Amino acid sequence: MNRSLRKGLPAFGRKAWGAARLSALAFAIGVSGLHTAFAGDYTLGAMDRLKIRVVEWQTAEGSLRDWSAISGDYTVGASGAISLPFLGTLPASGKTTSEIADEVGLQLQKLFGLPDRPSASVELAQYRPIYLAGDVQTPGEYPFAPDMTVLKAVSLGGGLRRGENGQRFARDFINAQGDASVQVAERNRLLVRRARVQAEIAEKNDIAVPGELKDVADAAELVESEKSLMVSRDKRLKLQLTALAELKALLQSEIESLGKKSVTQNRQLTLVVEDKGRVDALAEKGLALSARKLAIEQRVADLQAALLDIDTASLKAKQDVSKANQDEITLRNDWDAQLAQELQNTEAELDKLSLKQVTSRDLMTEALLQSADASQTPRPGAHAEISYSIVRQTDGKPKTIAADEGTPVQPGDVVKVEPALNTQ
Repeated sequence: MNRSLRKGLPAFGRKAWGAARLSALAFAIGVSGLHTAFAGDYTLGAMDRLKIRVVEWQTAEGSLRDWSAISGDYTVGASGAISLPFLGTLPASGKTTSEIADEVGLQLQKLFGLPDRPSASVELAQYRPIYLAGDVQTPGEYPFAPDMTVLKAVSLGGGLRRGENGQRFARDFINAQGDASVQVAERNRLLVRRARVQAEIAEKNDIAVPGELKDVADAAELVESEKSLMVSRDKRLKLQLTALAELKALLQSEIESLGKKSVTQNRQLTLVVEDKGRVDALAEKGLALSARKLAIEQRVADLQAALLDIDTASLKAKQDVSKANQDEITLRNDWDAQLAQELQNTEAELDKLSLKQVTSRDLMTEALLQSADASQTPRPGAHAEISYSIVRQTDGKPKTIAADEGTPVQPGDVVKVEPALNTQ
């Protein structure tokens, strides 16, 4: 409002206008502690969070209008822009908060044809994070704070990485040594198992101690354990074979009994058939009764049926004997196949275990060498130093800057910490 217009207002109107004007001005320039950290020259970038509030002084009404639809929190996106209601996408990367505030007010005035430009307050609610990389205890992403230096940034990550190489290599050696011990014990068991399977294949009653275990303290216990298993397996096989042999003997006895019974039945049938012939001759002469003839014929039929049953039972017994023989052959073949498969699996496990043992020995050797190297002191005249550097995006390209503990850090920086050996 110009000076002549202010003079035309009543006293209370001039006071209201002045108070409102001062309020709007104070709001427009009011910024948070974050915003003052860089004295207004901080340029925005992706992941910065902004707090925007817009008000408009309405001259005609002499009052302030709060643009609550636009006011709020916004984050600069990966494209370097923010998206506002009505205004859409506004470029923000590389600009200051003051420039964003001026742009928001100007765009709103143009869009809505306002006589007075709205006042926008843009504050930094949260800076984009920094990143720690290299020889720090916990590398990663961390929030930025004003007045941050390299030393403060490193402290966020727990400080410099502790010198624990010797301990780590010692742990590696202990782990590899433990694995090797387990593998040795497993190999001893596999060697004795292979000896037991070979003895079973050769149908021996004892297990020879493998040559690789001649000087092993617990070799006798391992052999005794496998021998107990071998005796148990052999006993089970023999029981199965004995049961089949007894079944065959029983069936063979039944066949012989049926054969004898068949001979007796045939002899009786022969006698009855002869008797039937005499009865038939008497019947032709009229000397034999029909009832006697019928009885003798029934007797012949019964004997023939009995012989047929005997033959059927004998055939069934012979089939059972054949099946028992087949079961015995199958049992022996399955036993041989099982032994061959077990031997093959044992050999494969031994080969795999040998490779693991070689790997464990190599790991132990490497751990010992590295542990020894880590425990050595630097040669005379040499001392360890830490090298700091900052990788900063400048004009869209990464730029590496040499730094020390007191170098200021900016939002979005990558702080690299690397060990160096100074021989001067």
